[in-house]
Amino acid sequence: MSKLLVKPTEPTSTGRVIEVTPESAGWTYVGFNVHKLTQSQKLSQQTNDREVCLVFVSGKGRVKVDDQDFGILGERMSPFEGKPWSVYIPAGSLWSIEATTEVELAICSAPSDMEETRLKARVIGPDQAGKETRGEGTNVRHVANILPETEPAHSLLVVEVITPGGHWSSYPPHKHDRDALPDESLLEETYYHRLNPSQGFAFQRVYTDDRSLDETITVEDGNVVLVPEGYHPCGAPHGYDLYYLNVMAGPKRIWKFHNDPAHEWMLK
Repeated sequence: MSKLLVKPTEPTSTGRVIEVTPESAGWTYVGFNVHKLTQSQKLSQQTNDREVCLVFVSGKGRVKVDDQDFGILGERMSPFEGKPWSVYIPAGSLWSIEATTEVELAICSAPSDMEETRLKARVIGPDQAGKETRGEGTNVRHVANILPETEPAHSLLVVEVITPGGHWSSYPPHKHDRDALPDESLLEETYYHRLNPSQGFAFQRVYTDDRSLDETITVEDGNVVLVPEGYHPCGAPHGYDLYYLNVMAGPKRIWKFHNDPAHEWMLK
C-alpha cells in the first residue's frame, strides 16, 4: 500500500478511525483525525500548542470550549447534503463535544505560536463557509471555504469540495511545495475522501516535476491521501460523487499554487 494512503481503522474507545500526526506523516505542520461518535458519546481534548478546527462532516453535537457553551451544532447528516458547521479553537484550550446524533467529526490541527495574539474560539456556520463553483464542463466542482486565509487563524487552512461523478478536481494539476512567495507557498495537505454511493472509488495522482514522486492512488470511502509535495489532481468515476476535506498548513498562511506547465493551456 502507498505510504501516502491512510485507511480507516475500527473505532477506538473515543471513536477515532483516522489519525494523521506530523510524526506519522513525516512532515512538520498538519494533523488530521476523524472520530465517529455514537449518540450521547462524549469526547474532550486539550489543544496544547496547536490550533484546531472541528468540522462536522455529518451529525449534530453540543460543543464547549473552556467555559463557553456553543450549544448544539451541526445540520447535515451526510457531507453531500449541504454546507458544514465548524468550530475554530485556539491553542491552550480544552474543548468537548457530546453527540446528540451519530457524528462524524474531523479534527484539523496545526502549530500555533503561543506568543502571538490568542484568537477567540468561534463557530463557523454554514453561511460563513463561503461557497463557490470552480471550473467548466467536467472540471466543475463545488467548494466551501471553511477557514480560508481571509479569516483569522495562525496556521490552518480548511476547505471542503464536492466533485460530481465523471468530473475532475484539483485540476489542472497544481502544487504548493516551495516557500517561494509571491510565486508559490509551501503547504502540506491532507485529503479526506468520502464517496456517494459509499461503495464507489476515485483516483488521486501525486507527482513531482522530476517524477521522484509519482503515485496514482485508488481511494475509497473514508480514505486519506497525504500530499507532502507535488501536483495532486483527483478524478471521480461516473456515478460516484466525491467529497473531500482539505487541511493545509505551512510556514506562511498563504495559499499560492503553481500549475503544471504541461497542462496549464486549459486555463487559457
